[in-house]
Amino acid sequence: MASFFASKTALPKLFLALCLLQMASATRRLAELVQDQSPPMKYHNGPLLSGKISVNLIWYGRFKPSQRTIVSDFVTSLSSDPSLAQASPSVSHWWKTVDKYYHLSSSKRRTPSLTLSPGRQVLDESYSLGKSLTNKHLVELASRGEQRNAINVVLTSSDVAVEGFCMSRCGSHDSAVGSVKVKGRSSRFAYIWVGNSETQCPGQCAWPFHQPQYGPQSPPLVAPNGDVGVDGMVINLAGLLAGTATNPFSNGYYQGEAGASLEAASACTGIYGNGAYPGYAGNLLVDEATGASYNAHGMNGRKYLVPALYDPSTSSCSTLV
Repeated sequence: MASFFASKTALPKLFLALCLLQMASATRRLAELVQDQSPPMKYHNGPLLSGKISVNLIWYGRFKPSQRTIVSDFVTSLSSDPSLAQASPSVSHWWKTVDKYYHLSSSKRRTPSLTLSPGRQVLDESYSLGKSLTNKHLVELASRGEQRNAINVVLTSSDVAVEGFCMSRCGSHDSAVGSVKVKGRSSRFAYIWVGNSETQCPGQCAWPFHQPQYGPQSPPLVAPNGDVGVDGMVINLAGLLAGTATNPFSNGYYQGEAGASLEAASACTGIYGNGAYPGYAGNLLVDEATGASYNAHGMNGRKYLVPALYDPSTSSCSTLV
């Protein structure tokens, strides 16, 4: 009976297999088509950051001088000043994708380009607000930086817990009402927060330099500056700077609904090089001496891993390598 049943069902099984193969192929082609035709980054008529903007770094908790230098060198590397030579591919070239948002022909008004430069650095190594921070605390810390023509970046050390950290975010950007008045009116300033996830959730916030906590598993990559936590902070800071520039007050460029939107970098999460897919960062450059993976050169011989950015001119995620 068994042999008879098998022979009687061989043709139907073959037919079914061929149908499934065609369906899978069609689904794959459709998925590729959908990827190539990503939804546009819609402009919501709000202002973008423009002109000369300083990036102030507010260090909360204890960071080694070497850790602070990794981040400050990255901020300096964003400049396209020709006197600050960088090898190719460079951090400054990566930032040029952000420039494209300022020159879209669909924009109703042309916005002057943005130039970022290092600003002040503020140190709070005494944990003046404690080691468990709320969003209100982040605004208070961000207010310690300049509030005009600036982005204030709050960086919290690995022993500081922050509301929502490791549960729903690795960092965030927002705006707050400042104490400085412009033409007699209160104005808003943009700020960013990024946490060091080294001891709390590196599998979530420092991937691909740490084994991922969820999803497809792959060996961690070697961090280009030898610091898993801070190299992870640079990735998150880079993406948040792009989001802050193009959507500083929640009415600039973004996909989806306000409050649950995708911005210039978050629209390309997990992509760092060509060929990336879930669990694989993409084809990256590798330092022959250290084995570290990176995709951008920075100042002072630094190497960094920066996220892909959504290119509004091609409606796709753009990578350096």
